[in-house]
Amino acid sequence: MSLSQEIEITEMIKAKAFELGFDLCGVAPVRKLEEHEPVFQKWVSEGMNGQMSYLARDTEKRTDPSLIFPGAKSVIVTGLNYYTDKRQEVRGVPLISKYAYGDDYHDVIINKLDKILDFIVSKIPNVKGKSCVDSSPILEKAWAREAGLGLAGRHSVIINREIGSFFFIGILLVNTELEYDNPFSGDYCTGCRICIESCPTEAINENRTIDTRKCISYYTIEHKGEIPENITVKMGNRIFGCDICQDVCPWNRKAKQHKITEFDLSPVFSRMKTDDWMSLTEEQFNLIFKRSSVKRRKYVTVMQNLKVIRKA
Repeated sequence: MSLSQEIEITEMIKAKAFELGFDLCGVAPVRKLEEHEPVFQKWVSEGMNGQMSYLARDTEKRTDPSLIFPGAKSVIVTGLNYYTDKRQEVRGVPLISKYAYGDDYHDVIINKLDKILDFIVSKIPNVKGKSCVDSSPILEKAWAREAGLGLAGRHSVIINREIGSFFFIGILLVNTELEYDNPFSGDYCTGCRICIESCPTEAINENRTIDTRKCISYYTIEHKGEIPENITVKMGNRIFGCDICQDVCPWNRKAKQHKITEFDLSPVFSRMKTDDWMSLTEEQFNLIFKRSSVKRRKYVTVMQNLKVIRKA
């Protein structure tokens, strides 16, 4: 394609992304992110990935998208706001992270990315692509910066000036050249340490990474086995995820309500009382959370987390 065609199709891709409900969309050229290798390797070698051994595999793929999708030339990076000011209605009940209030974001975003790919193919018939949302070994946060969406805050989550940090990142690799955005430059966290100081388990490292061995979110979602007592006494009522570091972030003070109906807080779940949680059967659990990310944690483990916060 000529330069003018690349610019035109890129503008059309972004317009399509916004039409599908994405709040952010940027594009970067495929390259090997060599500068991220030392930090990632050190993080893994020090065991900060906890039991998530899969993070220690395919390390070369994580920094080189062309190994994930051979022939890839462009990385289309999307951001989808999931912030809501709605909350579980009953005070003192077991808490679920905001990102899991509605439908599983993997399903929602993959569906939208695939529609963008279909749109691109309709304009450039020979184009092929691959949609990625967490399931592929790709450094999503690094690519968000490469595509100009923002920069990882001290809490390690990407911050965007317009919508804060409560958004999901989706990536579409395509084998065609496009018009590219400038990588984000600057820092939104200069002089601010609120998230570090607010983390009850001191899980936030100084280099904008997380020591999962101290992270409440990790223990309530990924960890297998008994949760250490030094974590349980600081979990509060959290049984699936933790939003503390993002809740206190100044860039989220003006966060706006998402516009994706699939992320709406389930009325049944929002009204559950503590007794409802404690008497929850597996059948009820599967029905209430059948479309939620919570289902990935399984009924037995969620009930174990409930017992932990009741004892703490």
